[in-house]
Amino acid sequence: MHRRKFLRTASTAALTTSLSKILRAQDPPPIIRKGGARPTTPHGTAAGDVAHDRAIIWSASDRPAQMLVEWDKTDRFRDPTRVLGPAAIEATDFTGKLDLRNLPPGERIFYRVLFQDLRDLKTWSEPVTGSFITPPRPDGQARDLKIAFTGDVCGQGYGIDLARGGLKMFETMRAAEPDYFIHLGDTIYADNPIQAEQKLDDGTLWKNITSESKAH
Repeated sequence: MHRRKFLRTASTAALTTSLSKILRAQDPPPIIRKGGARPTTPHGTAAGDVAHDRAIIWSASDRPAQMLVEWDKTDRFRDPTRVLGPAAIEATDFTGKLDLRNLPPGERIFYRVLFQDLRDLKTWSEPVTGSFITPPRPDGQARDLKIAFTGDVCGQGYGIDLARGGLKMFETMRAAEPDYFIHLGDTIYADNPIQAEQKLDDGTLWKNITSESKAH
């Protein structure tokens, strides 16, 4: 090989190696994830079929991921119990359901759901949390239950008026910390649209929160 060709080839190789090192140095470390790289839980989480020692925990990921549930008797999760859930894959619409067992009766249980990306096991979702109360054992000491329920919501021109406190009944029920909530009646009136303002008999205006609707 001629000296000039050798020097040109060596210089190109050195430059390529240097560029590769520079580009690697600019990559974020593994612990820093780019936006959208972590699994997300677009539908939150839910608990149901609660018994004195068990409950069903449900959640969904936005991609193939392994479900993990942690539960504790405080919302600080200082000594959580970890339970491995199913794999949320396309066949289940990326949903996961876990039968959480061996729970203490008559306690408020705090739980959080995480998803581990099956394509990158080092990547986890942000935890999504919830809580529920287990009833006492059938042979244990009974206690009173608080049950809250509503009727029809928002109709005949009356919706959410923030100046009047919004939907006060929901805040009243939340403050009472009920064990069960039952929603009775309609949630919308599609044949009775709510306008931005509703004039009352005393001449004042009921001002609703509204959003634009486009006809199809």
